[in-house]
Amino acid sequence: MSFQTLNIEQAKKLLDDQPITLADIRDSQSYSASHIENAISIGENNVQEFIENSDKSKPLLVYCYHGHSSQGAAEYFANMGFNDVYSMDGGFEAWRQMFPVE
Repeated sequence: MSFQTLNIEQAKKLLDDQPITLADIRDSQSYSASHIENAISIGENNVQEFIENSDKSKPLLVYCYHGHSSQGAAEYFANMGFNDVYSMDGGFEAWRQMFPVE
């Protein structure tokens, strides 16, 4: 496995401790309704641009709805040259329960 999974607490600590790239791979309507602060919405229409323009040396944390799809996406981004890639277990739904978002 070329990525690591983090629970919600570990993901929050990573976000608080250092500059990272946060990728939300849910659909654009869900992202528009609510997302984690500073998250970038990534979908089929902008994934290539994201890969080309991102700092691959910066940690990348990927999340989806429940933490399943983000694992495949994390694997993909690791294969695309990102150095430190993480998938957030429980996804946005678990995050929202622990850390309410607007």
